[in-house]
Order: sequence, then C-alpha cells, then structure tokens
Amino acid sequence: MRNETNKASSDTVALSALAWILSDESRAQRLLATTGLTPDQLRDGLGDAAVLAAGIRFLEAWEPDLVACASDLGASPSDLVEARRQLENG
Repeated sequence: MRNETNKASSDTVALSALAWILSDESRAQRLLATTGLTPDQLRDGLGDAAVLAAGIRFLEAWEPDLVACASDLGASPSDLVEARRQLENG
C-alpha cells in the first residue's frame, strides 16, 4: 500500500510540476525542445511515469525553475526530486 501511496503522490507532484512548466509559453517550448517530446506525446503521456519524470528532470536542469516551481507548489525542491526518483524506480 505504501508504494501505491508514494506513486500517487509522485504522480500528483509531477502533474502539478508539468502544469507549472506549461503555464509559461517559453518554458513550455524549452521543455519540448530539450525532451524531444511533441505536444501530442506529452498529452498522451500524462499517465506515463517516464514522461512525468522527464518534466521534473527538466526542472532539475535549471535550478531557478526548480526552486520557483517548488515554491509555487508549496513544496521543497527535494520533494520534486524525490517524486522523480519514485517515478523512475516504480
């Protein structure tokens, strides 16, 4: 049960982070350019742990975005990083 709770929590954090990323046009374009995802792949992959983790990895690559996103979500940067780890490790 704990793994399911962690996964659900990680999914929620990652989806919130993706929403934050996509709320800014230039940031959204950078996400697509750096991940190689198309808008359709991103949309279709919202339930895919790899796609969700890619959004957080994108934030990790630019610390000011990671910190700003975490702050806006009421989390710490390490919470986002831990969510990515959970998503990547199943």
